[in-house]
Amino acid sequence: MEFPASVKQQSCQDCLSGQSLGFQIKMAFQPIIDWQTQSIFAYEALVRGPDGQGAAWVFERINKDNRYYFDQACRVKAIESAARLGCNTYLNINFMPNAVYNPETCIKATLEACDLYGFDKKRIIFEVIESEEIPDKAHLNRIFKSYAKHGFLTAIDDYGSGFANQQWLQELRPHILKLDMSLIRDIDQSPAKQLIVENTLTECELQGTKVLAEGIESAAELAYLTSVGVRYLQGYYFAKPALESLVPLADLQGLAQ
Repeated sequence: MEFPASVKQQSCQDCLSGQSLGFQIKMAFQPIIDWQTQSIFAYEALVRGPDGQGAAWVFERINKDNRYYFDQACRVKAIESAARLGCNTYLNINFMPNAVYNPETCIKATLEACDLYGFDKKRIIFEVIESEEIPDKAHLNRIFKSYAKHGFLTAIDDYGSGFANQQWLQELRPHILKLDMSLIRDIDQSPAKQLIVENTLTECELQGTKVLAEGIESAAELAYLTSVGVRYLQGYYFAKPALESLVPLADLQGLAQ
C-alpha cells in the first residue's frame, strides 16, 4: 500500500490544531482492570466531539478524504490528553489500519507527540478497529511488526464480531486480544459463548497473548469471566468513559477495595 502524494505528513501540532478535520476532538478515558492485582492496567482513549458528543457524531464526519488526518489526530490527542491528566498506566489508542499507508511514515507524529509530552511510547497499546473495509492481513502484519520495532504493543479489538478469526490471531500474534462485548453479554447464561471464550483463552495462552474482555455490565458476567481466568476486564460495570478525565481506582465499582 503506497503513501498517496496528496496526503501531507502531519506533525504533532498539525494534528492538535483540528484544521485538517474542520472540527476539534476530545478524548474520554475508560479504565481497563487487572483483576489479578485489583488495579488499573490501562485507560482506553475514546474519541469525542468538541462538546463531548459521542463517537457516532464524530464518525459521521469522517470519510475517505479525511480518514488519514482523523487517525493521526486521534493518536496525538490521546497522548497529549493522557500526559496532561497524569496517566501512568498503559494507554490504549484505536487506529484504523486502512488509514496507515506506510507504517514508518504514519508513525512519525505519534513518536513526536510522545517526545513532546513526555509519554513513554512503551506504555502505548495500539488497537486495530474495523473500518468500512476489511483490512489486508499482510498490510496489518507489516504495521504490527513496525510498531513492535518502536516498542509499541498491539491489540486486536472486537474479536468475535468482526474480520478477525483464529487464523488472523495465529498469524498476527498481537500482544492483547479484546473479546467483543457481543460475546460477553449474558455469557454466564450461554454455553455456546462460553465454549468460544474458553477455546480462545487456550489458543492465546499457547502463543502468549493476553485476553481482555470488554463490555462487562453485570456481576454474573464478571463472575464467569474471572472463573475461567480472564485477567483483564473493561466495561460499564466498573466505570463509564470519562470526558477529559481519568477515573481513579477508588471510584471504580466491583473491586475488592
